[in-house]
Amino acid sequence: MPPASDDYRAHGLEFAPDFVIGSATASYQIEGAAREDGRGPSIWDTFSHTPGKVWNGDTGDVADDHYHRWESDLDLMADLGLQSYRFSIAWPRIQPGGKGAINPAGVAFYSRLVDGLLERGIRPIATLYHWDLPQELEDAGGWPVRDTAYRFAEYAARTAEALGDRVHTWTTLNEPWCSAYLGYGSGAHAPGRTDGAAALAAVHHLNLAHGLAVQEIRRAATNDPDVSVTLNFHVIRGDDDTSPEAKRRIDALANRAFTNPMLLGQYPADLLEDTAGVTDWAFVRDGDLAEINQPLDVLGVNYYSTVTVKMWDGVSPRSNNDGHKDMGGSPWPGSRDVEFLKQAGPYTAMGWNIAPDGLEELLLSLKEQFPEQPLLITENGAAFDDQVTETDAGNRVHDAERVDYLVRHFTAAHRAMQQGVDLRGYQVWSLMDNFEWGYGYSKRFGIVRVDYDTQERILKDSALWLRELIATRRLPASPLGER
Repeated sequence: MPPASDDYRAHGLEFAPDFVIGSATASYQIEGAAREDGRGPSIWDTFSHTPGKVWNGDTGDVADDHYHRWESDLDLMADLGLQSYRFSIAWPRIQPGGKGAINPAGVAFYSRLVDGLLERGIRPIATLYHWDLPQELEDAGGWPVRDTAYRFAEYAARTAEALGDRVHTWTTLNEPWCSAYLGYGSGAHAPGRTDGAAALAAVHHLNLAHGLAVQEIRRAATNDPDVSVTLNFHVIRGDDDTSPEAKRRIDALANRAFTNPMLLGQYPADLLEDTAGVTDWAFVRDGDLAEINQPLDVLGVNYYSTVTVKMWDGVSPRSNNDGHKDMGGSPWPGSRDVEFLKQAGPYTAMGWNIAPDGLEELLLSLKEQFPEQPLLITENGAAFDDQVTETDAGNRVHDAERVDYLVRHFTAAHRAMQQGVDLRGYQVWSLMDNFEWGYGYSKRFGIVRVDYDTQERILKDSALWLRELIATRRLPASPLGER
């Protein structure tokens, strides 16, 4: 095959059999059954039921009803040939109040799910925390409080004791940047607080929770699993001569606030200096960084788009195009004078720019920073305004834009591997349309369409494309062609 074109629309690229291709979901986004079988309330139950927090007043009460339809959903995964399935475990199903005795019905659900995956030859990748903190722990202070990290370690231990003979890969946290900065800084995510100091305390206690959980998983699991964490990395670009400073600040808050303690055992000095006016970081205790800095078998990489920044001049109207809902607070404590600029299109339905070169850049950067660390793409995908087409063979969704997005990003991943990146696999976000957090059901990321009235599942063209990729191990062409 000739090399990939400059726009990353290649086809025919080969992926080795051990490059694991699958898809991903999250518990609150798909499960429903919010009040069944002993499940306790989470911060997202509370947040979504609070007027004005989620578009259209949508909640995850029913979502995709996966809790009741899990078996047919697994059959669908098997039909697609998925090699892996990344799902998350709802903490309030395991421990309804976030501590104490486990809920047998909750454990039984995930045990059936894991067994069903293994029976179908699909690798289980379990994420312990995808944002559904038990409400009782938030009432006691949430992630800004140190005790929450200890409660998470206990939850990780109990869950690994129950499922740790079968789960292939454990991921401690999904996108702690979102949990800390959107949950406690900007107010865009649950629990909806707007306190920069609380957000930074949450950063540290999430890091601590991760390190403690890694140790508990390694102690409790009996099948020698891979252990991971998933970070949503910000690929940061500049616009003018103030951009290097802006890029440094955002990189410290968004990326190095997590990679440095987790992988290097230290917080960046510039992060501490930049945020000195917000907090004194007294919540970091002796020994914490050693607890956080645990070896990882694989580092989870979530990537969707890039950001472009410069320093605000203090006079002109300040742009804020960081890709997240504006709920009054800031997800950038200590750096509110950084300006986020609108980027060139094309865009997804989220308004995020489509930049496959950013994925290649990110993977190469991580290889340079952490040369011995294997990587796994744990989320990549796109929301578009899909349309259902009626045909004689049934309803179809011709989502050419999403297929094109995936072609371009798989091409970027392949390019990175050709340059020596140790990338182990790729989990497409998401398996099904679902509850898209503050946007409710207005945004569809799935390769499988869900009719929320009937719960009918329809394989979109992107699902058929993925099935062909997995079966042939060769990248199918984009329906938009090479340009």
